[in-house]
Amino acid sequence: MPTVRLDGETDFDGWRTAARRLRAAGVPPEAVTWSTESELFADEIEAAPGASAVTAPAAFVDLARDVVLHRSPSRWDALYRLLWRLKDEPRLLALATDEDVQRAVHLQREVSRASHKMKAFVRFRDVPHPEGEAFAAWFEPPHRVLEKTAPFFVRRFTAMRFSILTPDLCAHWDTRTLSFTPGEDRASIPPPDALEEAWTLYYASIFNPARLKVRMMCKEMPKRYWRNLPEAALIPDLIEKAATRTTAMVHADPAQTRRRVAGRAEAKADPAPSTNDTAPASLGAIADLIQGCRRCDLWRDATQGVPGEGPHDAPLMVVGEQPGDQEDLAGRAFVGPAGGVLDRAFAEAGVDRARLYLTNAVKHFKHEPRGKRRLHKTPNAGEVKACRWWLDSERSLLRPRVIMTLGATAAAAVIGKPTPVLKARGQAILLDDQSQAIVTLHPSYLLRLPDEAAKAEGFAMLVEDVRTAAKLAGL
Repeated sequence: MPTVRLDGETDFDGWRTAARRLRAAGVPPEAVTWSTESELFADEIEAAPGASAVTAPAAFVDLARDVVLHRSPSRWDALYRLLWRLKDEPRLLALATDEDVQRAVHLQREVSRASHKMKAFVRFRDVPHPEGEAFAAWFEPPHRVLEKTAPFFVRRFTAMRFSILTPDLCAHWDTRTLSFTPGEDRASIPPPDALEEAWTLYYASIFNPARLKVRMMCKEMPKRYWRNLPEAALIPDLIEKAATRTTAMVHADPAQTRRRVAGRAEAKADPAPSTNDTAPASLGAIADLIQGCRRCDLWRDATQGVPGEGPHDAPLMVVGEQPGDQEDLAGRAFVGPAGGVLDRAFAEAGVDRARLYLTNAVKHFKHEPRGKRRLHKTPNAGEVKACRWWLDSERSLLRPRVIMTLGATAAAAVIGKPTPVLKARGQAILLDDQSQAIVTLHPSYLLRLPDEAAKAEGFAMLVEDVRTAAKLAGL
């Protein structure tokens, strides 16, 4: 009976190579032992005379890549049984009632759930680092999903230096490269930082006792994760007092509706910039006046106006569509996920963001509520036209050599007409003020691409266009 030694608990490539060889040699599943400890089988397995090459559908390969991350010791056998049967039953995976298929799909779902929970329950803590700000988190996933899930955190925290430590493997992101090292033990858990007290206070304040369903809460946040969550220490007390707090809420007088930050801007800024066409004297004046802008209705649902930022003599102006959710809250351009992608493109192109002026065609965040989230909505032509007064004011003060537009809305605002991005990208377009426009993809478009190959290709286009714009600007 052949015994196959794999190089590790997630050695998919080693399993696939051995499984293909065994299948071609006609070795049945019950005759194979899979191990990560014993020696590689002594007798070389040769394919049977006339045996054809073993192939498997892409769906099986995707399934197997996930299943090998499960901690079940029988996962290798389960996958080899499927591979053995696929040669004679090519439509096997479509049989949802098949016992072997059900077993593999069940393992895959548990791996997927573990990856999802990791995204939800990792808690970073500030840690000392010789190169500046850095964060670390300790997590104990039920399955070996770190390598599968780490790219999510890279996309989510692109500009942040961090490490995720688990007993199986550790991931490290230095803002440029994702690397992995062997696992650590619980002694490596980073100590609480200064923000942890604020986080637990925030968690307690948003805990709604009137909507508490303990069984559902434990289903979504299983107790196995609690010991690594700083807020978990509060949960027993919050549950115990939920009934009392709910009764108090029911009998309390209704609270006054709070005014939004945007509403408070009325007293601070120019009360009627929509009727005042006097050009601002400086970029600082623009930043102040935007807070009172009423040229369109987007200010009503936004937290605040988001002005551009950068040096007053920047030779390259970068124009996006509009602020996103995080920009709306922070009051700064390109500080969210799209800004992280843009920063990566700047870094790869060798361009210093501090030498650029970054702004948007529309200065307020247009969105629609979806539960607790605010989903982006594309500004319409009227809103872009109304806000162009601010963009033109920025251009007249900056007088940049080059304007790089991110996406179709920004291109239309700068060039003055609809411009197909993929057709026009990378070409220098002469504008009326003799500056040049370079059209390129918006970073948020790249974040929405589901295919990694397409995402990499799009990012390469963005980097290439950044280099073109920087060269034209003399940077």
